Formats: sequence, structure tokens, C-alpha cells
Amino acid sequence: MAITRNHTAEWNHWTPSEVKIIDGVPVKFLDIVVHTFRLGDVDDPELYAAEPIWEWQQSPAGCWVMEHAVEKPYWTKRLDYRSYGYEFNIIARLRESDVLFFNLKYVGTKN
Repeated sequence: MAITRNHTAEWNHWTPSEVKIIDGVPVKFLDIVVHTFRLGDVDDPELYAAEPIWEWQQSPAGCWVMEHAVEKPYWTKRLDYRSYGYEFNIIARLRESDVLFFNLKYVGTKN
């Protein structure tokens, strides 16, 4: 959990997509949700979230995101009113080409 940041606590949330010119080529960067998990009603949700975050970071998808993210991925927490628990999202800022690769390779798989 030390690798990712908690933007909820920092009050510094999602930023809009942006285009930067790199070597004369426009490159678009955007924030995407790369992993979502839920926890039940627990006393300290941040403490209980450490294990699922760590397990995701060690997965093939997590290792790939940590390597290709433009800046450190961050996580957000919100109440899940359907289950009276919490929903956590890990969000990463990636190049548009990396977003396409991630969606094709890892979305919809168990990695």
C-alpha cells in the first residue's frame, strides 16, 4: 500500500485528460480505473484494504500498470450503499496507447 497514494485523504482527485507533445508527436494521457474491489463493513477500511491492494500490485496486471503509469497510481474509497461496505478504486494515469493495451489484455480477465 506504500506504493499507491490515497487521494481521498489528500483532497487531490482525478485530473482531466491532457495532450502533451513528445518528440513532435501529440500524446494523450488519461486517468482510468485499473482495479476495483469491495470490502464489507469493517472498523478500519484502509487497514483492511492493504491486502487486496498489495495482491493486485503483485498480479501481472498490477505489475504492468506500476511499470507503465506516468505517475504513481492512487486509490479512492467510497461507501457502497448496496452492501453497507466500501468500494475501492485504483486509478492510474496512462498514455492512450497504454490504456488500449491494458483494456485489451487485462480487462475482463482474472489478472
